[in-house]
Amino acid sequence: MQETPFKHQVLIVDDDTINIKLIGNVLREKFKILFATNGFDALKIAKANQPSLILLDVIMPEMNGFEVCEKLKSDPETHRIPIIFVTAENLPKDRFQGLGLGAIDYITKPFNPEDLSIKVFKYLAHD
Repeated sequence: MQETPFKHQVLIVDDDTINIKLIGNVLREKFKILFATNGFDALKIAKANQPSLILLDVIMPEMNGFEVCEKLKSDPETHRIPIIFVTAENLPKDRFQGLGLGAIDYITKPFNPEDLSIKVFKYLAHD
């Protein structure tokens, strides 16, 4: 069995593939990147792959990011996976809701790629 060169997998969940590519380009040299363009796929991928971290958008069709987070945090198989919201939703009530659902951080778009990278490294540095 061949060992992966990456210690961590990061799941990027966003219905906009441009955002997935942007975030993926920032992180791909240090992490294996997984992605989903909707909440249903995100739940399946998270369960099957147990990523080290999930970067999750809020505004998505069918199932928004808050619903995805709630489902992940209520599932014994995925409740320990750290989640960072990366979203255009910038109201205090949205931040409060996201962090209240168990996310470890909340980053608003547009974001500084270096700041995103620093936060991801910070949260995965303990492993």
